[in-house]
Amino acid sequence: MSQTQTFEKKLQLLTEVIQKMEQQDVGLEESLKLYEQGVQLTRKCQKIIDDAEKKIEQLMEKNS
Repeated sequence: MSQTQTFEKKLQLLTEVIQKMEQQDVGLEESLKLYEQGVQLTRKCQKIIDDAEKKIEQLMEKNS
């Protein structure tokens, strides 16, 4: 996974992972791989959100 992927791309990949996991024919090993990928994507998305919130807070403080 590229570090330069946008938040939207990461979210799209996470949605695809969830859809694959919901399929009835996914085996245990594949499910574990998908779960791990999903956790990584979730953490990356959350970091992007956290960073955006910090930036907004800084901008609001600066403009107050």
